[in-house]
Amino acid sequence: MTMTNETTIPAVGAGWNIGLWVAQVALAGLYAMGAYMHLLLSPAELGAMGAVWAENAPMWLVRFIGLAELAGIIGLILPAATRIRPELTRLAAIGLLAIQVLAIPFHILRAEFAPLPFNFLLVALALFIIWGRTRKAPITART
Repeated sequence: MTMTNETTIPAVGAGWNIGLWVAQVALAGLYAMGAYMHLLLSPAELGAMGAVWAENAPMWLVRFIGLAELAGIIGLILPAATRIRPELTRLAAIGLLAIQVLAIPFHILRAEFAPLPFNFLLVALALFIIWGRTRKAPITART
C-alpha cells in the first residue's frame, strides 16, 4: 500500500494547524491585555500595576507600543482566519517578537526581573508561530 503526500500531509498538518491556532489565540489574548493597558490606562495606573517604566516614559511611546500590540493581535488572527494574505500572520508574529526583543534588554537594564518570565513566554509563542506558519502548517491563501 502506497500513500501519497496528499493523504499524509493533511493528517499531520491538521494537528499542527490546531496547535498553531491555539498558540495564535493565546498570544493574541496575552497581547490584548498589554494593548488594553498601554492604550487605555494612564502612566500612574500602569505604574500601580507594576509597569513602573511607564511613569517615566513619554505618553506617545506608551500609546505607540499599545498600537503596535493591537496591530499584531489583528495580524495574528484576521489574515489566517479569512485566508486573505495569510502570510501576514507570520509577519505579525515577527513584529510581536520584535517588541519582546526590545522589551527584554530594557527590563534587564532597569533591573526589572519580575516580568522576564512572561516576556520569554511571549517570545516562545511567537517563535513557535513563526516556525509553524512558515514550515510546518502554512495557511494557503483563498483562491
